[in-house]
Amino acid sequence: MKNFNGYKCSICGTEYLPGQVTYTCPKDGGNLDVVLDYSGIQKKFQPEDITSRRETSLWRYLPLLPVDEPAGSSTPLHAAGWTPVFALPRLAEKLNLKHLWLKDESRNPTASFKDRASAVVVTRAREIKAEVVVTASTGNAGAALAGMSAAVGQKAVIFAPKSAPQAKVAQLLIFGAKVLLVDGTYDDAFDLTVKCADEFGWYCRNTGYNPFTLEGKKTAAFEIWEWWMEAHREWHKKDSPLDNHSPLTIFVSVGDGNIISGIHKGFKDLLALGWIPNMPRIIGVQSEGSAAIANAFNANTEVITPVSATTIADSISVDLPRDGVRAVRAATQTNGTYITVPDSEIIKAIAEIGKMGIFPEPAGATAYAGLVKAVASGIVKSDDPILVMNTGSGLKDIRAAMQAVTEAPIIEPTLDAVKKIL
Repeated sequence: MKNFNGYKCSICGTEYLPGQVTYTCPKDGGNLDVVLDYSGIQKKFQPEDITSRRETSLWRYLPLLPVDEPAGSSTPLHAAGWTPVFALPRLAEKLNLKHLWLKDESRNPTASFKDRASAVVVTRAREIKAEVVVTASTGNAGAALAGMSAAVGQKAVIFAPKSAPQAKVAQLLIFGAKVLLVDGTYDDAFDLTVKCADEFGWYCRNTGYNPFTLEGKKTAAFEIWEWWMEAHREWHKKDSPLDNHSPLTIFVSVGDGNIISGIHKGFKDLLALGWIPNMPRIIGVQSEGSAAIANAFNANTEVITPVSATTIADSISVDLPRDGVRAVRAATQTNGTYITVPDSEIIKAIAEIGKMGIFPEPAGATAYAGLVKAVASGIVKSDDPILVMNTGSGLKDIRAAMQAVTEAPIIEPTLDAVKKIL
């Protein structure tokens, strides 16, 4: 079922056949886009052929992926994706919005968006018979790789900064990966991972660096496409073309840039197939302490200048984003923008979303903090349909979560003690 024509450099546009390259463009180091056989897909499939598939995971979209379906349908590898979308009417009312939803990626097998990329990369690793898969991670990408690898017996090595939250390190270890904590930043871990992959012949999953990470993450766009068609039909009680109304606006937290680039790639695939009439608007949100991509966007350039990242949102704390160019384009090519928010607003957003019954980690709450700022500054209108991405579970970082709430009091086990508190 594979419809994989090769790669195209996102910088110089050079095209490569499958097998000619593995990671980045040999000419300029640009990240590679996987090129699908769009005409072949159009001849074999219609949208309803995809949306009628019974598979309730990202493998529902196998005809739009550059890998074959992995063996073993009952493993966690087959549980990645197909995450729920929840309406948030009380937050919508608070922000004076008519339509507000949240897509909850914490429902993935290892509780983050990164399972999408790792499921596809591990599948690719099995296809090319890679003995070891390695990645750098602040925690979530590593946990996703470790979990997906454990599901199928793939050896995995994870390099993470020693500052990674303990809950995330625990996941890496429990899943049986070889874990090496680096006395340095995520960027240091990234560079070391590439060196080790070159030295030992390991298959490198690094975000952005490996083109198949984008292919996993783009499946979120396919799910949004399906959900939006159904929501639109329910909204208007009839089959109306989507382009008769304000486009959907999607808020995405951004660190290295690969998630927002992946969502953009998914919608570009759908547009190339003629299955959507136009693109949704994509808005990236970064912490003020890790805003290299937002800085480039605001300077109207694709040149990404490194920063010294410092933010409570460890999952998006990156000095030099490795998918910055495509992340800038995700906003510029969709009439979107970039917003930066302070850590104090991220912490506040954790509690706000929590009151809706959803527990986000700081990076996941960052997208909502960006929406709050966008409403205040008029970037979105009250009748714009809004979807916020929560990229991971708050259980990943309890230390940060506790900053968003007042600690529970300790009382004597008496009714009088309860009455004093009330």
